[in-house]
Amino acid sequence: MTYTTPMQPVNAKPSIREAWDRIAPAFDEFMTPQSVRFGEEVLRRADIGPGVKFLDVAAGSGALSIPAARLGAEVLATDISPVMIECLTARAHSEGMANLEARVMDGCALDLPDGVFDVVASQHGVSLFPDVLAGLAELRRVTKPGGQAIVVAFGRLQKAEFIGFFMGAIRAAVPQAPALPVDPPPLPFQLADPEVFRGKLSEAGFAEVAVETVSWDMQIESAASLWKTAASSNPIGAGMAAGLTDDQRTDALQVLTGMLRERAAGRPVAELKTEINIGTARKL
Repeated sequence: MTYTTPMQPVNAKPSIREAWDRIAPAFDEFMTPQSVRFGEEVLRRADIGPGVKFLDVAAGSGALSIPAARLGAEVLATDISPVMIECLTARAHSEGMANLEARVMDGCALDLPDGVFDVVASQHGVSLFPDVLAGLAELRRVTKPGGQAIVVAFGRLQKAEFIGFFMGAIRAAVPQAPALPVDPPPLPFQLADPEVFRGKLSEAGFAEVAVETVSWDMQIESAASLWKTAASSNPIGAGMAAGLTDDQRTDALQVLTGMLRERAAGRPVAELKTEINIGTARKL
């Protein structure tokens, strides 16, 4: 058996939009619940409450938007994927959130006036842009003077255990499957170095820049749950999963079951840690 999916970079904006549209329903079902819980922790770094104008760029289906709206902020969520926006809107409606608006928008060319938001944020969004500096500069442009930016990005690829377990299981079942590149790493890891991250925020014009490295602890109940989460987390993961035959997927899931059982050590869930960088800054 051979591994069939070519590892093609997703560069053109229509391709990016289509790639995220394809995985959006699964992303919303499996990834967003984990991401919202982490987003709640992220937002503790900002003064968010009623009356605060909050912008979430490349919002997915609401990892930051939903918890910000729960805190009473006036939230605008944007994403390049119409299907992601549909999923986010459905989440907001299910909670009766009249204070959350979701709109399709390109994060590198926001259709918004200058200096209107108290807090601008992006969790694993702007950090995935091929032109990350352009995305950060747009965040600064629409921030009020004195306003705050919060940007969340993956840390080191080697410290992303949910990806490592997923890839490890695939390559154990299909040794010829390609490994993820490390030099340079995939776009989600382009801000893994805190010094690079700080430099990009400063280059975009922000001040009072800081980057904190924390751990995102994911509670994984089963191999099937982790598989669905990793395969829907990004078009890269989706492509890796789609390249397997049914037999290869079955073999990989068996390997993954053993890996998680060993990590759980008799507990009902396995905890997988992922290194995350949280950048904070202000517009002076």
